[in-house]
Amino acid sequence: MNKQEILIIDDEPQIRKLLEITLESHDYKVIQAETGKQGLLMAANHPPELILLDLGLPDSSGHEILKELRQWYNKAIIILSVQNSEHDIVTALDNGATDYLSKPFRTAELLARMRSAIRQNQSSNTVSCIEIGDLHIDWTARSIRKNDELLKLTATEYNLLSLFAKNEGRVLTHQYILKEIWGVGYQTETQYLRVFVAQLRKKIEDNPNQPRHIITESGVGYRFQ
Repeated sequence: MNKQEILIIDDEPQIRKLLEITLESHDYKVIQAETGKQGLLMAANHPPELILLDLGLPDSSGHEILKELRQWYNKAIIILSVQNSEHDIVTALDNGATDYLSKPFRTAELLARMRSAIRQNQSSNTVSCIEIGDLHIDWTARSIRKNDELLKLTATEYNLLSLFAKNEGRVLTHQYILKEIWGVGYQTETQYLRVFVAQLRKKIEDNPNQPRHIITESGVGYRFQ
C-alpha cells in the first residue's frame, strides 16, 4: 500500500524534524522544503496528498505561497504558524487554506485535522449521500434525516447545511459562507449568517446551546464536525 505523501514547507529545522518523526510514525511519507520557492517546485513536480505550510518563510510570505499554490493545487493545505492573529487566520482561510493551527500545536490535534482534510480530499461531490454522526444527508433527494426522522428545512437552511457537510472538518470563514449561500453583496452581513446558523442548530443539534455539529470558531467562522 502506497503511503500518503505530506509536503512540509517550513524554515525551522526543529519543526520539520518533529513533524517528520511524528508523521512517519503514523505511516505517512514526508518530503520537506525550507523556502517558499523550493516548496512550490516540489509541489509542482510531484503533488502531495497534503501540504503543511508555515507563514513565516525566509524568501516569501506564506500567504503569497498559499495563493500561488491555490492557482493549481486543489488538495488540502494546513497552515502551521506562530502568526495567530484573527487577521492572519481569516486571510489564510479566505485565500484557500483548508485549516489553521497555531504553533506550538498538539500532535494529536494536528493528526486529527490531517485525517479530516485528507477525507475531504478523497470525497467527491458526486457522492449522493453521507452519514455524519446522527445525520443522514441525501443530496439526490435533497433530504436531511436526524436519527431517521426527516427534518423540515427551508431552502436556505438546506443549502447552508450542505455547504457545511461538504466541507466537514474545515473552518469556513463568515465571508466565504455568505458569498457561497447569498452572493457577493452579502459578504459583510455576519449577523444575518448568525441568525440562520442559530435556526439550523435548533433543528439538527441535541442541545443548540452546546452544539456538536456546527462549531463556532470565534471571530473567524464555523467548522462542521
